Amino acid sequence: MRCFVKKMKYKLDKEEREILDAIEKGEWAAVKPRKTELAHYAQIAKSTLRKDKRMNIRISKADMDRLKVKAAEEGVPCQTLVSSVLHKYVSGSFKAA
Repeated sequence: MRCFVKKMKYKLDKEEREILDAIEKGEWAAVKPRKTELAHYAQIAKSTLRKDKRMNIRISKADMDRLKVKAAEEGVPCQTLVSSVLHKYVSGSFKAA
């Protein structure tokens, strides 16, 4: 069975393509994580993904329309896209196109 990634419209660089091909050929094996690792990363995910504050903003209709188009292109809800962009910006990992 082919990997789901190949069906999507992702552009993989040479290294990513080599890794994907190796995985699909069965050259890599899954490693079962320890329970302590799972608990550790589950806690990180839980605290990172917690959205416990609300924010209301006013933006222009044109910007809202463009946000909806971008969200549709990304395949995510508009609020999820806005939240993701804000998170990347405040965490310092936002990269302008």
